[in-house]
Amino acid sequence: MSSPITSSDKATLRAAALAARDALSGEHRTAAAQAIAARGLPVEVAPGAVVAGYSPIRGEIDPIPLMRTLAAQGARLALPAILARGKSLAFRAWSHGDRLMLGPLGILEPSPAAAELIPDIVLVPLAAFDGAGHRIGYGAGHYDRTLAQLRKSKAVTAIGLAFVVQEIAAVPALQHDVALDYVLTEAKLFDFRS
Repeated sequence: MSSPITSSDKATLRAAALAARDALSGEHRTAAAQAIAARGLPVEVAPGAVVAGYSPIRGEIDPIPLMRTLAAQGARLALPAILARGKSLAFRAWSHGDRLMLGPLGILEPSPAAAELIPDIVLVPLAAFDGAGHRIGYGAGHYDRTLAQLRKSKAVTAIGLAFVVQEIAAVPALQHDVALDYVLTEAKLFDFRS
């Protein structure tokens, strides 16, 4: 009989993956974001499709080069807004160059006046991921809750963005954890759909 997963298990794995991420040079970070943008997404993005990215924090891989590439191909862009603790994220329209404001957790997000959009593709930040598509975030459950809610009404593709050093052997996934469809790193595409 296996022992129950504890939050300290994930915290330990999160800390190790974040330490590996933090050790990367600025040059490596910039090159990694550019490599992902040059490779693009592993799924077709129809003109007008909504791709939700994120405002990078804590050394996360920067999705903006990829988002700019997708916008040039006709995608509409959105960024998440945190409405309240324990609630799903909202996604608001965003174009490169739009002014952003600090949200309740100190993360840049579009103005509440920006149109709310329902994404077709969600680019997901993460602290760590494994070969089964499970991820560790920062512990608040925003993306698990949001992806589960979105998928009740439509098919949404969840694509994690990470540096290759963030891959770990296994994430201790819980029942409410939502697996990713793909993870893109600077070196490799991980496809978890099968």
